[in-house]
Amino acid sequence: MPQLIVLPHEELCPDGAVIDAQKGVSICDTLLDNGIEIEHACEKSCACTTCHVVIREGYDSLSEPTETEEDLLDKAWGLEPTSRLSCQALVGSKDLVIEIPKYTINMVKEGH
Repeated sequence: MPQLIVLPHEELCPDGAVIDAQKGVSICDTLLDNGIEIEHACEKSCACTTCHVVIREGYDSLSEPTETEEDLLDKAWGLEPTSRLSCQALVGSKDLVIEIPKYTINMVKEGH
């Protein structure tokens, strides 16, 4: 079973986390199912960039991003060559090390 290694994030996961992930499930759903409340303002429909993550290790094990995802990523804060929308990136057979960026372009968070 692949693991999702989450680097520390000041608000969402201060100590980092190591999560057993299920192949074929999105990174976003895996995070949410394990208590890491990553933003997903469009309800995981590939219409915003609030669930943006940077894949630090294991990027090549993910399927290629769609053109729609790439267009949206161009608007993400802190874009890097290994950036993905976590709602679109499905866990493969390899471990992934991910970093959740400090900021999103979302001006308001629900519940805050």
